[in-house]
Amino acid sequence: MRKAYLQMHISILLWGFTGIFGKAIGMNAIMIVWYRMIISAVALIPFMIKHKQFILPDRKRLASIIITGFVVCLHWLTFYASIKASNVSIALSCFASVSLFSALLEPLFYRKKIDKQNIILALFVLVGIYIIFAFQQLYAMGIILALISALLGALFTILNKIFVSNDEPAPVTFIELISGFVFLSVLLPLILPAFNLSFQIPSKIDWVWLLLLSVVCTSVAFTLSLEALKKVSAFTMNLSVNLEPLYSIVLAIILFKENELLNNGFYIGAVIVISSVFIHSLMQYRVRDKSITEQG
Repeated sequence: MRKAYLQMHISILLWGFTGIFGKAIGMNAIMIVWYRMIISAVALIPFMIKHKQFILPDRKRLASIIITGFVVCLHWLTFYASIKASNVSIALSCFASVSLFSALLEPLFYRKKIDKQNIILALFVLVGIYIIFAFQQLYAMGIILALISALLGALFTILNKIFVSNDEPAPVTFIELISGFVFLSVLLPLILPAFNLSFQIPSKIDWVWLLLLSVVCTSVAFTLSLEALKKVSAFTMNLSVNLEPLYSIVLAIILFKENELLNNGFYIGAVIVISSVFIHSLMQYRVRDKSITEQG
């Protein structure tokens, strides 16, 4: 069990580095995502071969998975664009709202009533984000992009939950990465000139960061999280994933000295957002625990 908890926290720490590498890589967000998607997809192949998991889903689900790959691509684009437009701390604080976006979107997909408690917590998140925005207006575009990324991330998570119930996670992820890469490749000639950007070839140091981001922080972290889920409950994993923004903020302060760019308003807003997310996870656990007790 200790090994499973260690694997879980290592995977979350590695995910925390995704924003750090996004800041360190000296390329625009579009090129970062383009390289990350293809490198991560290739890095998943040995895992699928080892576990004999490369089984294609049926045509109907395959089409849905491909469309989800487009959502993943847009999610990553807005995430890294947010970091480039602001900094890691602000982007990850606002991105922490992804859990509450999920709580609000899931009822729409599963035709359930929206929990009033979720609405209240969502309002707290909005208050926290407003405080961040009010005190860090210089980074308004970064905040907006982070919220769009969180919304897309929530949508991607909900769609993936549906697919994984029928198919193995690794091939689903592989198909999403490849389809996202193809989608972005087709759009490159249009979106690069639109944003006055050019196609970029990574420098030697950028290749190092890209490989770490794509292989270690994506493929290896994915594998470790799957191994941990064999022993750790899904709730424990979801609750612990909320530590990712905290890891990223601490790392950004240590590595980039971002604390020099932030004020007290940011910290107040970030605490409100991240605390709301943790409270939501605990509430979900109590509801689930009560339901299990009543069924027993």
